[in-house]
Amino acid sequence: MSFESSNSRCLIIAEVAQAHDGSLGTAHAYIDAAARAGADAVKFQTHIAAAESTPGEPWRVKFSPQDASRYEYWKRMEFTEEQWIGLKTHADQRGIKFISSPFSLEAADLLERVGVAAWKVASGECTNAPLLRRIMTSGKPVLLSTGMSPLREIDALVEQASGRHADLTLLQCTSSYPCPPEKVGLNLIPFLRQRYGCKVGLSDHSGTIFPGLAGAAIGLDALEVHITLSRECFGPDVPASITTAELGQLVEGIRFIEAMRNNPVEKDALAAQMQPLRDAFTKSVTARVDLAEGTVLSESHLAFKKPGTGIPANRVAEIVGRKLVRPVAANTLLREEDLLPTGTGG
Repeated sequence: MSFESSNSRCLIIAEVAQAHDGSLGTAHAYIDAAARAGADAVKFQTHIAAAESTPGEPWRVKFSPQDASRYEYWKRMEFTEEQWIGLKTHADQRGIKFISSPFSLEAADLLERVGVAAWKVASGECTNAPLLRRIMTSGKPVLLSTGMSPLREIDALVEQASGRHADLTLLQCTSSYPCPPEKVGLNLIPFLRQRYGCKVGLSDHSGTIFPGLAGAAIGLDALEVHITLSRECFGPDVPASITTAELGQLVEGIRFIEAMRNNPVEKDALAAQMQPLRDAFTKSVTARVDLAEGTVLSESHLAFKKPGTGIPANRVAEIVGRKLVRPVAANTLLREEDLLPTGTGG
């Protein structure tokens, strides 16, 4: 598929983030897992510690006993340009789009050389004016998370993107890890679409497949979900991630929901298609016992049995009181030609 999505097909992005824990081999394994699950894109984060952080950056949560500081953790997450090219090439080979979030101008320059299908702007970079300018003037699609942004900031970001003719997708996002259901903000999907008239998606940190499925039911242009090979893996994103097996379920569910949404049903037309089943499952008026010619039918003479290819059981009131013009054996479906026409004497 092309990068551009629509209300009829959601771009499903498997967010690896730091789940590789600095292991190049593990990063490649995530590409394979995302492709097997049916995701449209695999997304990483490109960190260059010296360009984005200071040695004094505090921990949000001290999760890593092997890193003395947050800066050292970012340093350990770095890959070389050659390694990033290898990851992008691998994604191409698996037929899955390669996306990464730059956290510095240097990272954006590196990713430009590597080649990304789109830019992802992380929630914390929405006030990074130089990076935004660099990204929005690149000519590539921009996915922008709004996890910590008030409306006035989103207004300004959309205005910037519009002024630079950027292909923008706004992602409703709540920067809670994991995000509880009452903070997902599913109601903001149609609100943002109406307010800004652009593509809108969801960046989900719930650690479940439920928001993505619910979002697909109301229409998403893009869905980003964090993934992990196992809930036993190490890393700060694991509580907010779904497993790669669950990613497969999510993809299957979204495509099922899209097929429903894209094929509205007209009830009478559907009923016409169901006629063979209706014939098989509904009941017809049937002779309960052997009936002689001339019998004036009463309800005691009649039963109601499948198939429904005879006189429908709901017309029994029209049958009672009419006279048979020929004998009818028990368990035989009555036909109009078995009966004296209505209004005929005799």
